[in-house]
Amino acid sequence: MRILVTGTAGFIGSALAQRLLARGDEVYGIDNHNDYYDPSLKEARLARFADHPHYTHLRADLADAEAVNRAFAAFQPQRVVNLAAQAGVRYSLKNPQAYVQSNLVGFVNILEACRHGKIEHLVYASSSSVYGANRKMPFAIEDAVDHPVSLYAASKKANELMAHTYSHLYDLPTTGLRFFTVYGPWGRPDMSPMLFADRISRGEAIDVFNYGNHSRDFTYIDDIVEGVIRTLDHVAKPDEGYDALHPNPGTSSAPYRVYNIGNDQPVQLLRFIELMEQNLGRTVDKRLLPMQPGDVPDTWADVSALRRDVGYAPNTTIEEGVARFVAWYKEYVQRGE
Repeated sequence: MRILVTGTAGFIGSALAQRLLARGDEVYGIDNHNDYYDPSLKEARLARFADHPHYTHLRADLADAEAVNRAFAAFQPQRVVNLAAQAGVRYSLKNPQAYVQSNLVGFVNILEACRHGKIEHLVYASSSSVYGANRKMPFAIEDAVDHPVSLYAASKKANELMAHTYSHLYDLPTTGLRFFTVYGPWGRPDMSPMLFADRISRGEAIDVFNYGNHSRDFTYIDDIVEGVIRTLDHVAKPDEGYDALHPNPGTSSAPYRVYNIGNDQPVQLLRFIELMEQNLGRTVDKRLLPMQPGDVPDTWADVSALRRDVGYAPNTTIEEGVARFVAWYKEYVQRGE
């Protein structure tokens, strides 16, 4: 297939592009290479497949509607995966405008291009952050998500609402995936695995928020990519059993779906740090601090709907995943020295 993927210099986008190319798809990637974190990591990710004969890359911002429309007109994709976004909960407290431009304006431009391009299926990144102040565990797609605690979370909830509008008005099949704490080789340096690895390697103390009482549904990158591909291949259809008097937030009478994509195995943050220390061969002090604004205490994905509909089956244990991540980290850091 011809598949347009946004965010192909990013963590998940680059891993997805490689897998799609490996199975024989043509991939057109869009990324703006911004400096939210070190662009050299983005360039290094991209270098792994940029020369593939079935890959085309465009350096552009999704907020630039003309650039998006030109890309769709030139490539004429059959399906689209939108992973580009301004990420990060804490940064949304400092620079809210970046989230409006990328996650709202940029997403509308993608929706419009999909609508006019007669796209067969749009799969887009949502986030576990949409569960916000929810406390019922595990988080399920049937739960209401009306109390976000960061602008980032609100922007992702807005994406789901916008996608439903286009599914309803224009019969555009859309599927949103709520990602849960993705980690692994080539991960983002602003996320805890890389931050922890850096500090442990240097023998520096780690800041542990919520006094170490956090748990996260850490999900290994390979399991995430497998789930994205299975979802992309399973085009959203109207739910024949949808009851407008008792609506299910995860489905619709329109060709619309929302799923959790996680490991369904929450891990205490202190356990994750312990595994990092074991694999890096040293221990460090932990500074136990209060919870930060915008954070949530725990995440845990109910992935039963994704299992049922696409056969999603994450199988990477936290022990195995951390070992793989640290092995990559050592190699990458040594290569950069």
